[in-house]
Amino acid sequence: MLDIKQKVVVYMEGHIDSDYGKMGIGVARYLKNPIVGIVDTTHAGKSMQDFFELPRAIPILKSLQEAVALGAEVMILGIAPSGGRIPETWTPIIKEALEAGLSIVNGLHDLLSPKWSNSIKNPKNQWIWDVRIPQFIPAIATAQAAALPNKRVLFIGTDMAVGKMTSGLEIYQELLKQKQKVGFVATGQIGITIMGRGIPLDAFKLDHACGAVEQAVLEQADKDIVLVEGQGSLLHPGSSATLPLMRGSCPTHLVMCIRAGKNTLRSPEHIVVPDLNEFIALNVSLATVLGTYPQAKVIGICANTSKLTESEAKKFLTDLEQKTGIHVTDPVRFGVRDITAQLLKS
Repeated sequence: MLDIKQKVVVYMEGHIDSDYGKMGIGVARYLKNPIVGIVDTTHAGKSMQDFFELPRAIPILKSLQEAVALGAEVMILGIAPSGGRIPETWTPIIKEALEAGLSIVNGLHDLLSPKWSNSIKNPKNQWIWDVRIPQFIPAIATAQAAALPNKRVLFIGTDMAVGKMTSGLEIYQELLKQKQKVGFVATGQIGITIMGRGIPLDAFKLDHACGAVEQAVLEQADKDIVLVEGQGSLLHPGSSATLPLMRGSCPTHLVMCIRAGKNTLRSPEHIVVPDLNEFIALNVSLATVLGTYPQAKVIGICANTSKLTESEAKKFLTDLEQKTGIHVTDPVRFGVRDITAQLLKS
């Protein structure tokens, strides 16, 4: 698997400024490996910091050859499109990477190993990591997490791709800075790639999904706080991930994640986001089920305000905080210290 010292290039051709580019953006923001560059001919010559608030400067390159010349050892496929399909137009770059001796990290549902393993030039040092292959068959969940004495925080949202993973990792990093004994359960391809471990929740059979979450949470039972990366939304007609996450983790705390200024789903847009107070109450009720499971408390709202100016963002956060009575922040722009403080004292 990916060694933290290996130099990485992220392939994002045509998707740096699209919603499907969240894999590459997440890697750019949180992966500890050195990143020699992002390949995208459309924006070659610019920096990723021209588009996103990132802790480091990452150049955008015009070709994979340029990345290889800079010492790249691993190529990460940097998109996460709906359905998890690899674009057919990416076949030449996959072939080129393997011929150049690069290993590949693939977070999509389409698997590379069956088709491309024979193209590996150096089996001792070169590999293909299909992140979305489950590594175990879990037992059926039995709510064992409910008996744990720790705090279990589940990230929920009004839609897909609203920042559940980002919010979780920002809080995780803040708690580490505060020297808290904290764990992070990655449940999607980006989180697993960054953390090096986790469960590809949407690759498990539905009957096994709760058990997969439960096992991952129990494996971190020694932690005082366990953060569970959220997936999907109760609101989305194509998502079934929230209930397995709730049942498997038996959360004690919730963080609601939203997209500021968006009153409908990203797609399908005819689905209207309901009143946020009512939606929070729905999630709390489902997590708790009339007291059968631990009482889950919403300790914060994380809003993606990237489409707003700073003044617009601050007004949005203030207005929403007054409406809900819950602390609201943009975790990337304004940090998460108030949420972590609320978590630690609750």
